[in-house]
Amino acid sequence: AAHKASLDIFEEAGMDHLIAKGKLLSGYLMFILNELNKKTAEKNIEIITPPNEKERGCQVSILMLKNGKNIFEALTKEGVISDWREPNVIRVAPVPLYNSFEDIFKFGEIISKMISK
Repeated sequence: AAHKASLDIFEEAGMDHLIAKGKLLSGYLMFILNELNKKTAEKNIEIITPPNEKERGCQVSILMLKNGKNIFEALTKEGVISDWREPNVIRVAPVPLYNSFEDIFKFGEIISKMISK
């Protein structure tokens, strides 16, 4: 029954719509991160996920050039669900079924404050 309910939600949303939204969300996230880099004197992050949407899913991997582990821990305290990979990568995956463009914008605001510290 639980699996059926989940499948019904995906069917209602439509996989084509979810895939398209996922690509838009991750593209917007990459845009936000690139804009953050432009606003700082030094480059703080490097996106290591391919920019070509045909070569990626919704996950964006961010190589933190400074204070990566501290920023990851601060993001977690702010309620951001992300993933840490050694030596210095934060992985963020905006999920199209329940994340919004506003969520991405808020993430940008949160990480911007952390980078500028």
